[in-house]
Amino acid sequence: MSQSHNNTIEYKLIEPPQELADFVESYWMLVNHADKAKEVIVLPDGRIDIFFSYSANEDFHVTLSGLSSKAEQTSIAPGTRIFAISFKLLAIEYMLHLRISSLVNSVQYLPVDFWGVTRDDLNDFDQFCTKISACMKSLNIAAVDKRKHTLFNLIYTSQGAQAIQEMAKQVNWSSRQINRYFNQQFGISLKAYCNILRFRASFEHIKEGKLFPEQNFTDQAHFIRDVKKFSGVIPKELKKNRGDRFIQFSTLPGK
Repeated sequence: MSQSHNNTIEYKLIEPPQELADFVESYWMLVNHADKAKEVIVLPDGRIDIFFSYSANEDFHVTLSGLSSKAEQTSIAPGTRIFAISFKLLAIEYMLHLRISSLVNSVQYLPVDFWGVTRDDLNDFDQFCTKISACMKSLNIAAVDKRKHTLFNLIYTSQGAQAIQEMAKQVNWSSRQINRYFNQQFGISLKAYCNILRFRASFEHIKEGKLFPEQNFTDQAHFIRDVKKFSGVIPKELKKNRGDRFIQFSTLPGK
């Protein structure tokens, strides 16, 4: 488990049980303890999230967030309490039985009783994780297509750095067919998704002050261009993270 806490924002993250690792990346909690809103920028990270949340001014609700391809400015209202599940892409088809191609840079509300979670479940993060794990384990999940299982293992293991043609050859699935699947299912191409994962993999390096590419970028100019494309700022400004505005940087464990 990782966690961070300052005067306003409390954050915790727990990895899922091994049985769910193909579908779930993590469970996390974020609470704004302040009596005023916290302005933040959310960066693309290749995750699909379901948020269970409420705030001082909002009732309990459940939202599904699609893939993000650009930095989004938002405000965390005072008293906000969010418990969330971050999914890997296989979960969308095999666990949630959805297509989210229309949800790029967007969200949709889910039924308020989704998976039996209530407002009271947001009082204890460990109990929430136990309850939601039991719920997902009870789902009737079909066997995953072997090509897709291998493909996503390659994508996540390489953090988006492996060449698409090379992955297509390894899974015996043409890059054209893979891209059709990605666009129809998730709303972006495989290349676009890999670029987001590679950008996300640079977060930890940039926070440590490594302002040169550690991943498979062509050169320094390419690295700077991609970081600015997805964050709106150059690596040096991302590293500074003035006012803890880049929320994923603020919640990374310190070295």
